[in-house]
Amino acid sequence: MRFRILAFLMASLLCIVVRPGSTQTQTTATISGTLTDPSGGVVVGARVVAEQVVSKEKPLSTQSGEDGKFSLELPPGRYHLTIHHPSFAPVDEDFTLAAGDTRTWDVRLELERMSSNVVVTAAAEPTSAETTPSLVDVITREQIDQRQELSVLDMLASQQGVSFGRSGPFGGIASLFLDGGNSNYTKVLVDGTPVNEPGGAVDFSNLMLDDVDKIEIVHGASSALYGSDAMSGVVQIFTHRGTTREPQLTLEGDGGTFRTGHGSGQLSGLLGVFDYSLGTAYFSTDGQGPDDYFRDATTSGNFGWKFSETDSVRLSLRNSSSDAGQPGQTLLASVPYAVDFGQHSDLHDFSSNLSWRFATGDHWQHQLSGFESRFQDFEDSPASDFTSLTKFNRAGLNEQSTYLFDKGGITAGYMFEVENGEAQNRQNQAGYVEARYQFSQRLTAIAGERIEANGYFGTRAVPRVGASYALRYGHGFWGSTRLRASYGKGIKEPELLPPDCGPPLDPERSTTWDAGVNQALASDRIHVSVNYFHNNFRDIVSFSYGGSSPNCPAYGGSFFNTDLARAFGSNAGIEATPFRWLRVTGGYTYDDSKVLKSPYATDPALVSGNRLFRRPLHSANLIANAHFRGMNWNLAGHYVGRQTDSDFLGLGITSNPSYVRWDMATSLPLRYGFTATARVENLFDRRYQDAVGYPALGLNYRLGLRYTWGGE
Repeated sequence: MRFRILAFLMASLLCIVVRPGSTQTQTTATISGTLTDPSGGVVVGARVVAEQVVSKEKPLSTQSGEDGKFSLELPPGRYHLTIHHPSFAPVDEDFTLAAGDTRTWDVRLELERMSSNVVVTAAAEPTSAETTPSLVDVITREQIDQRQELSVLDMLASQQGVSFGRSGPFGGIASLFLDGGNSNYTKVLVDGTPVNEPGGAVDFSNLMLDDVDKIEIVHGASSALYGSDAMSGVVQIFTHRGTTREPQLTLEGDGGTFRTGHGSGQLSGLLGVFDYSLGTAYFSTDGQGPDDYFRDATTSGNFGWKFSETDSVRLSLRNSSSDAGQPGQTLLASVPYAVDFGQHSDLHDFSSNLSWRFATGDHWQHQLSGFESRFQDFEDSPASDFTSLTKFNRAGLNEQSTYLFDKGGITAGYMFEVENGEAQNRQNQAGYVEARYQFSQRLTAIAGERIEANGYFGTRAVPRVGASYALRYGHGFWGSTRLRASYGKGIKEPELLPPDCGPPLDPERSTTWDAGVNQALASDRIHVSVNYFHNNFRDIVSFSYGGSSPNCPAYGGSFFNTDLARAFGSNAGIEATPFRWLRVTGGYTYDDSKVLKSPYATDPALVSGNRLFRRPLHSANLIANAHFRGMNWNLAGHYVGRQTDSDFLGLGITSNPSYVRWDMATSLPLRYGFTATARVENLFDRRYQDAVGYPALGLNYRLGLRYTWGGE
């Protein structure tokens, strides 16, 4: 009897202990899965959030582990699940769960092209910024808003390896030089569309930041992927895309010294599977001297339609029109022909891109895109009775297919392009291939080659290889260490010359290689990078006036592939977050460039032995951004060392002195969606010139107001 009583008590106790767990198992549901990237690799640290549709209960969440797996245990009900990761596009789906349900949700995430952690331009397919072999700098919309800059060139000028020349503060011809290369050695893309003049450079004078969300700067020859013009690097500008279910309207206006005014409006959002963004802006200033005015109007649109998670189309459009006075070298006004009051320049730039991205199966991804860019420049000088009109357009198709497999992928593509000018047109085509493979968790390598069949110089092959290696993983004071190196060859076609300019020239060529290290310190609060580059440029086209048999009568002389040059040095950067409210970034560039051969140079600044034109030996930037009590303060300093330059008037001026400039910007959120903004440029009223004879703006300011409605 005692034994039976004891057994009964133990059974009762066991039921009491076990019953709650058993009930819990029966009255909850489980959803689990594995998260992978486009190549099939696991995604670690993604946040999975489950929010009840009809309840105000706090959302439940978890993270994917080292194996990419996650699991959530939820009470029965209707849920909206979302997956978040800084490098991947968000994914969401609705589930209705009953008691005892066990659901599997395996998701292949797509890289978020607009994320600062993802690089689109450095490879055929978007890649993680951490594993990219080339040095890549990324400018985000957040940085643009903090700095309150107006022009693309001003944002680029604060990046390592970038120097520039500008013939006047606003509206003057603006050129960019990357890692010692000429201004026409950097290929510039707007949403995937090349906007360089065929064989030429991009005039950044009317390229404004309105509706720009991201800019990527890829260092090193990239002709293996982008063909002609990508001799020393690539700059790609990405315009805004709609991302919010509730429409978002942003209106902004500001004004200040020199009768400067700027206004812009942007409407964007999501309508089911359709995303849209429309923007317009206008800028006007009288400048600081006679005929120094500048007017610019910019409109843009970006529209996407997602048929499914693996099938979408996108159309982007952008147009800029400007009118600028060109008074000339007003600092040398006493010299004949230095100043030309009354001269002005009208620029019109247009770019468009229509792309279709789709997948066929689990391993194949494809992209088919058509693009066109147009450029028109009208110059008028009543004083000298001179007018000129320059027009060109380039249009093409690009198709590429990528086969993704575990730890890598192979991309093959074909490009056809037509370039039209007033005197000549070309038809170019190319085939290219690129392979990317992750040999281990630490080592990622990339290799590619392009066969370019140019309508002018014929067929050339250009390769590129690179690797990224995680030397050390760590999260303490001495954090992770990553090494990278890349090598590539570049080519550039000549400008569109008249048909009687012969015999044909060879393409200009470059050989570039670089190696660098990224080091994290102080529990990832400090990031330091140092990169060494060495670039050789050969077959540079030169021009000689006159001669007994000029090969280009329209120009009065002959063109030759004669010049040689080189540039080597280092780019160093640091980003520190000593406090949650303070971020400090700095960059330094040492660019030892040299003209090795220039037999037909007519200006003393361009002869052999000199440093390359408008490329300083030393340059540096320091930017501090503080955010506290709702306010944002941004202080930016720029140092540009002495550089080779010329007055081009026979005065014997062959250099431009160094200078330091400081700018400050601030914003203060107000009520009802309003934000007050202010910016002061050249804070200490430093007198300097970006090009000999052309004065930069003195102390100036803008005050404004921004209004934002809607969004999420």
